[in-house]
Amino acid sequence: MLTYTGIRGRRTLKARAVGFLCEAVAYELPTGRTFWLSTYQATTPRLALRWLHHRARQIGEQLDPPQARHVGTWLADRPERERALDQLAAGGLYSHTLHEPPIHYLLTARPTGDQT
Repeated sequence: MLTYTGIRGRRTLKARAVGFLCEAVAYELPTGRTFWLSTYQATTPRLALRWLHHRARQIGEQLDPPQARHVGTWLADRPERERALDQLAAGGLYSHTLHEPPIHYLLTARPTGDQT
């Protein structure tokens, strides 16, 4: 069993050999070209979210100031962080998109492994 404690109390993910696949992808509109930026295999929801935040900071450093502020706002949003942890612990996908037209950056984390 995998557990973490957040501001809403203790959460448990009942699973065996569970990991969390994290990905950062950029895609260009309107061409639809996709660029796989990086992946990471986390062992807990908290580590998965930490990796997403790290990648968002790196992407934000390359964006124009107005879009970079949106990244900072997302990183500081504690209720959203708790929602993400709850989503992952429940076995769901969590994703967040950063925009700087024509490029969109998609950050995702999802449980993998044999869930029971």
